[in-house]
Amino acid sequence: MSVEPPEYYFRIRENGAVVFHVNTENRQRRIDMDQIAVVNVNKQEIKPHGSRELSAEDLAAIEAWMEKRIALLKARTLDDIHSAVDHLNKTTQWAQSKASDEESAEITDTLLMTMNDLRTVLVRKKADQVMKAQAKSDS
Repeated sequence: MSVEPPEYYFRIRENGAVVFHVNTENRQRRIDMDQIAVVNVNKQEIKPHGSRELSAEDLAAIEAWMEKRIALLKARTLDDIHSAVDHLNKTTQWAQSKASDEESAEITDTLLMTMNDLRTVLVRKKADQVMKAQAKSDS
């Protein structure tokens, strides 16, 4: 039983991927990968490799991959934030019940500055949300 490789392969890299067209149509049935594009998910750019022109099928496959990748990265970011909340709670418990005076002194200033920075950003964003909601209800 043989499993056919996918038509496209996306080599993940910082901010996107290098896109290859996968070809097994040769005598040895070896997998040949031909680079066709570079994708930047942050800028949502697709740059053909060299002088290649991408077909409508190529573009559709790349755009579908980009959409899935962006959704995955957003989900991972939210998961990271939820994990950070868990870590903050564990840190609070550690500081209250287990931290020695030396350990507490080592992290207190840095942690307080970080938490102050986070609080400032969150309060500002919350105020903006309230103002926008209020402006909508006034109009």
